[in-house]
Formats: sequence, structure tokens, C-alpha cells
Amino acid sequence: MENQEQSERETCHVIVLGPDGTDVLVKFTQSGFVFPLVEIPRWERWADNLTAAVRRDWGCEAVCLFTPNNSSQVGNPGHRYEVMECWRDERMRGTDWKPAYSLAADSFEAEAEFRTLVRCLHELDGYEHDPTSPFAQRGWPARVRGWAADAIRPLRLELGLSFRQYNASPSFSLARLETNGPAVWFKAVGEPNLREFPITLKLAELFPRFTPEILGKKPEWNAWLSREVEGTNLGEARDVALWKTAATDLAKLQIESISRTASILNSGAHDLRTDVLLTSVDPFLELVARLMEGQPKGPPATLGRQELSLLKLRIRDSLILLEDLRIPNTLGHLDLNPWNIVVSANECVFLDWAEAYVGHPFFSVEYLLQHFRREIGADSVLQSELVNAYEAPWRQLLSDDLTSEALAVAPLAAVFAYAAGTGAWKDEARLRDPKAGEYFRSLARRMNREATRFIERRSACLS
Repeated sequence: MENQEQSERETCHVIVLGPDGTDVLVKFTQSGFVFPLVEIPRWERWADNLTAAVRRDWGCEAVCLFTPNNSSQVGNPGHRYEVMECWRDERMRGTDWKPAYSLAADSFEAEAEFRTLVRCLHELDGYEHDPTSPFAQRGWPARVRGWAADAIRPLRLELGLSFRQYNASPSFSLARLETNGPAVWFKAVGEPNLREFPITLKLAELFPRFTPEILGKKPEWNAWLSREVEGTNLGEARDVALWKTAATDLAKLQIESISRTASILNSGAHDLRTDVLLTSVDPFLELVARLMEGQPKGPPATLGRQELSLLKLRIRDSLILLEDLRIPNTLGHLDLNPWNIVVSANECVFLDWAEAYVGHPFFSVEYLLQHFRREIGADSVLQSELVNAYEAPWRQLLSDDLTSEALAVAPLAAVFAYAAGTGAWKDEARLRDPKAGEYFRSLARRMNREATRFIERRSACLS
């Protein structure tokens, strides 16, 4: 049985190609070649840790291309493989570059390693002419660096040597590139987040104060280059004042967006207006009923049909109440976690808009408040300070009574919007994954708890 330390680490064989894509990095043993092996943390960023380990252990600056199909089933069972490309080489003793064509089964310590190489090279060839997979193709790091260098040259900036890859897949990429001035970030998106490309460009155009500065765009990659934002990432902040600044600027951004909602929707943002959400209540709760009935025996307790019928009524009531308050729809963020917010003395910038929406503004502050409770604690006084900071800009448009009533109703509606607003619950292929059923059942239980609090608050107001 593996111990706790082992369970927190995983090993990966790396098949590293040379810059020209024809050579392969191998390690010498008395019995033949093997692919370099690295160990990385299990639950952290895969690409960032893998590239760091290859640099540390094997002296090679490399980026990830792709994880082979059935990676854990080829070669050595239980070990993962990753195909990478070296773009700067200072390799360690005991390794060498070998032309791939010169290798045979008897070149390796284990024949399975050769079979794995053949499969990976075949898979690599399949990506070469696939326009949806530019970051699994040979030479993409050089192409990205060349494009980025051209984009920043008018700003009198030049790229440095550092190229740090954070996320990787054939169609996604996130990398930080150092320059002789501020660092720049390269990001590209694929399915199912293609909407993030037009949304990001539109929000940068409409709200430059609250979004990163775009330095270049590459539509064929669904990619853009942005200047690094100076300040403190809210995910690293324990200072409540920074959280309050974020809440206030969130409200200011939303108020500024009131007249721009049509343009934001046209760019691809989710439509979470209350009339649209109301059409999803019945089918979503029917799905939840089916998922509850399919839950394996054991805790947590399921919600029965009668409980779900009552929950359905309460969700509808909360949405109708919000609609009746006539607070204008605005830009919102379904993934408003603190790591997507950078705060400084002069500005607050919001990142990663794949889950942008147009709908009730107070949903977003509910999501921010949930993260505040996790990161800072459930201190009611501090929570009130955060909410007051958010309310302050709204008080110039809305009465105190109106904002207070909407904030009391919003928690239940916000959870429903989060669960049902993106349409992921309609994906039958995804629903076949037991984890998806567990996820939606958990959200339904959360809604049920919020519905109970909603009724308690309504009763208190009426008494």
C-alpha cells in the first residue's frame, strides 16, 4: 500500500523531442535506452510542474505537446507519459539526442518503450495538419515566441529567455513570457471554452480599466497576448481591505456594463437573465430527480420527488422576486474565485472570462462571498463589511431597501444560476460520468439548504 507521501506524487515518463522534431532525448542504461522519468505533485498544475521537473532533473527547457491516448496503459502500467518538445538544451550527463528513425525495439531496455515511442510519433503526425490542435504540433513554441516578439516590438519590448508553461493541451495554452519590461501572458483556448476568446477581446475593448491590456490577438489559434497585471492576486491575500476593494470594483464594473449587455451577449456570454433561467427550472429539477434516484445507496441522503417539487417552487419564487425588483442586468462572472482577481492600490483587474454572463449582478457577489468565507473565515462582521463595500456603488442607483431585499433573495437564485446557467447539465455524454451526477446532486442539496434559509428570511420579513 502506498503511503501518504507517495499518494501525493506521481511519476511520468517524458518523450522529449528536439527543436527540429526529429531527435528524441534518451537516457543511457547498461541494458539500453529509457525515457527520462520525473516525479511531480499529483494535485497541482500538470504542465507547470512537469516542465519544471524536466528542467531541474534533465537540464532541458521543454514544453508539453500532448498526453498520449491511453497514456497510463502503454509502456509501464501505472506510469503516465507526456510528449514534449525541447526549445533550449542544457541537458545533464547520461542523456543524449538520438534520431527517432535510428531507434529500434532492441535499442531500449524494454521493448514496450519503443512501442510507446512509435504510437506517440504516429499520434504526433496526426496532429500536424489539425487546425484545432496547434499546441500539439512540432515547433509551436518557436511560432508563439516569434508572434509574441512581433506583437511587443512596437512597445520597445523584447522577449527574454523565460517561457513558463502553466496549462497545456492540443488546443489550450497558458504561458508567461518574460521581457525586458513587464512580463506578458499568452493564452489560447479550444472547445468547450472557445467563447473566451471573443469575450476577452470584447471586455478589454469595453472595460479597459477592469481587464488586462491586450497586446495582440491570433484568431486562428483563438489566442491573445496580454500585459501582466501588477498587484496582489486576491487568492494570496488575507487583507480584508483588498477583498473589499475587489467587491467595490466589481460593482463599479457591473454598473458600467448596464448599457453594454447586448454587446456582451453577442460576444458569447451566458444568458442568465431571470426569464431565461425560469425556462430551465422544470427540466433541471427533473434531471436532478433522475440523478437522485440513481444515487448509490448510502449517505448523503437523497432528495425525494416531493422535496424536489417544493424546491422547484422556491427557486421559481426567488427568480420571480428578483425579476420584480427590476434591478438591471449586468455583466457577471460565474467563476469569480480570488485567483481570478488582481488588486493594487489603483486598480482591480478581473481575469479569465470564459464563464462571463449577463444577468442579475448580485449572483457574482454571492460567488465572491462564498470564496471569502473559505479563505478568510465565517466572521459575520467581516462578511457584512464585504457586502457593504459591494453595495456602496449600487446605492447611487438603488435604494437601501431594494439592495437589501435583492441580497436576501440572491443566494438561492445564484446557486441555481451556477448549476443550470451554462447548459452543462444537458450534456448526456458528461452525465454518464458518475462524478457529474455526484456534482449536480451536491448542488441540488446546496440549493435545498439555501431554499430553507430563503423561507426563513421571508418569514422574518413578513412577521
